[in-house]
Amino acid sequence: MKITEIEAVPVNVPLKAGMTTKTSHGVHATSPYVIVRVRTDEGLIGLGEATVAPRWSGETSYGAVAIIHGLIAPVLLGEDPTRLNYLRRQIDGIIRLNPFTKAAVEMALWDIAGKAAGVPVYQLLGGKVREEIPIRMVVGSIDIPQAVELARQFLDRGVKCLKVKVGLDPEQDVARVRAIRELAGPNIPISVDANCGWTVPQARQTLLRLREFNILFAEQPISTGDRSELAALRRETDIPIMADESAFTSGDVWHLTAERAVDIISVYPGKNGGIHGTVEAVYTAKAAGIPCAMGSNLELGIGTAAMLHLGAALPTIASEQYPGDFIGPLYHEADMLKTPLTLGPASARVPDGPGLGVELDEEQLEKYRDHSNVARATGITTSITFEG
Repeated sequence: MKITEIEAVPVNVPLKAGMTTKTSHGVHATSPYVIVRVRTDEGLIGLGEATVAPRWSGETSYGAVAIIHGLIAPVLLGEDPTRLNYLRRQIDGIIRLNPFTKAAVEMALWDIAGKAAGVPVYQLLGGKVREEIPIRMVVGSIDIPQAVELARQFLDRGVKCLKVKVGLDPEQDVARVRAIRELAGPNIPISVDANCGWTVPQARQTLLRLREFNILFAEQPISTGDRSELAALRRETDIPIMADESAFTSGDVWHLTAERAVDIISVYPGKNGGIHGTVEAVYTAKAAGIPCAMGSNLELGIGTAAMLHLGAALPTIASEQYPGDFIGPLYHEADMLKTPLTLGPASARVPDGPGLGVELDEEQLEKYRDHSNVARATGITTSITFEG
């Protein structure tokens, strides 16, 4: 089997009314992502998704399309898509960094590999260890009345775990968490995520004030620049510390665990550069006795499906203890899938079809395809084919 064509389509998918989220990185109201299709000479098509965000990884949808067509496609066309390890090395060898872009292509290769074998991706990863995957819903750093109303909607639907965004203003952060804890009662787990927004003194003081609210964990309370500061903060609080922005690669995970800087590692295929990268990060953490949790960049359906296969198959992605962010499609107006994933309210289920187990909705793809002046000005082509 050979790869004959690679297509990368930029899309803009708005978040649902009332679901726009806000963090210390800014407001997330529309998702400018990229849908990838890899075609083969045997008729199999693999799907991938790049959930690029310039404030997160420095990647844009236009840059991702240019990299896929200009650099990655030329080294993959004509190759056997099931040679995952070899092709991943080729991708890493052609360009540094750009994990979300690489992940989209690698995701499509896993999809093809599963379809070629007639099994779901989770089976290629060793099989399921869980049928139900607990999830958490996210409340952004929005005004407190809005935050409480959104949390109320989630709880009324049957959501069993919440994550509250903090990191913009410590006083408002504490007040927001207090209000949501009062609404949720004592038995709903609540975590907080500062997205690097607190200074070290702010984190130290705010975590102390948050102790009374029985916080499940605090995600990325300070910036990524100094692991020793993160380790010192961990020693000063009994709230478990999770690394997210500081844990892109398995090397990052090794350093964090070697310095005992965190209690939990957030993983997901976009950030880790692909499904294989997440596996490496998870097992690096496992060797240090550190559990992982599934994070998110608010993926659409294809990216979330890849996350579900990992969450179902890897034991130390400890969703029972730290529910995961298998939630992106619930926030968007469209998921790009013909059949929606089974998400929530309290848990999610992995698709059981071959490969990723999802099918692209062509009508949605055309509706949300990026037709902006910027897209036209960049001269983006939609695909590149094998001429050999």
